[in-house]
Amino acid sequence: MPSKHSVKLYIENGIYHVYNRGVEKRTIFQDHDYKVFLHYLKRYLSEPNNEVGPRWKLRWNQGLHEKLHLMAYCLMPNHFHLLLKQFSKEAITTLMRCLSNSYTKYFNEKYDRVGPLFQGKFKAVLVENDNYLLHLTRYIHLNPINHRESTTRSDLVVLAKFNYSSYADYLGKRHTQWLNVKEVLNYFNNPTSLNIYKKHSYKEFVEDFAIDSGSALQELVIE
Repeated sequence: MPSKHSVKLYIENGIYHVYNRGVEKRTIFQDHDYKVFLHYLKRYLSEPNNEVGPRWKLRWNQGLHEKLHLMAYCLMPNHFHLLLKQFSKEAITTLMRCLSNSYTKYFNEKYDRVGPLFQGKFKAVLVENDNYLLHLTRYIHLNPINHRESTTRSDLVVLAKFNYSSYADYLGKRHTQWLNVKEVLNYFNNPTSLNIYKKHSYKEFVEDFAIDSGSALQELVIE
């Protein structure tokens, strides 16, 4: 039976929350694995160049870096979240097929295993309005602490230092070239934008919610 979160029709200029978990809820990232997955993302989302040797040689898939933007991400031990905006109908499907195949091959070779690594096809949800877009980026960035019953200021310090999400880029502490944060940050940095949450910064938008609500967002279940 198809997942209720599966998208049968992708649209041009659509923004999608894309996510998946390890088969049987197994761990899919540990130690160096996070960096390898991000490296694949970089190679598929960057303009081709010769900076990486034959070990990482990948197909460029007709300029995927021109066909979609990665707006946010978070990698957790047994699942991942990506927020993607595509400019052609097939871009996300192409990226996820190549990313899944490349990473599964790497993982199976490293850990001497065979078979699928991910729990079926990736899930995708169309982001249909600005409110949900901002809400979703906050949910993605709060993932590293969203299992806690309450959130403290010390938790937020840990969150800001988490290496495997785009939150540091949103805080201006890191500048990843293959990540596009401008569309979301414009709601907070541009006085002419509609800031529906009336927050002065993205950091305030995320952290005040985490403290005020007592815990991070919990409503999305990774099936």
